[in-house]
Amino acid sequence: QVQLVESGGGLVQAGGSLRLSCAASGRTSMRDYAMGWFPQAPGKEREFIAAITWAGHITRYADSVKGRSTISRDNAKNTVYLQMNSLTPEDTAVYYCARKRGWRASVVGNDYDNWGQGTQVTVSS
Repeated sequence: QVQLVESGGGLVQAGGSLRLSCAASGRTSMRDYAMGWFPQAPGKEREFIAAITWAGHITRYADSVKGRSTISRDNAKNTVYLQMNSLTPEDTAVYYCARKRGWRASVVGNDYDNWGQGTQVTVSS
């Protein structure tokens, strides 16, 4: 069974940066799967912020992170990354990565069928 394990979260001051990682373990390959990142802030629903096609040639971003975040992947390492810059307290959330079969980088959470346990990101003012 495939497991997705996020890491890289933590406490950072406003204006700082973090790089999140999502590693897939088990008998799997990252090929043929698009990947996405979906944070969930306290009291709010999980929302889309970034996705990438299986080959990494197409990326999609929510307006809230466009220009200050970059999603990337290394299929040889079965890992997806999310570089986040210029963080604000509004970015505080548990960040989940997710996997979906097929090459399309969907912005819809229900299209993803495999989720990690999340990593906490806390941005102080």
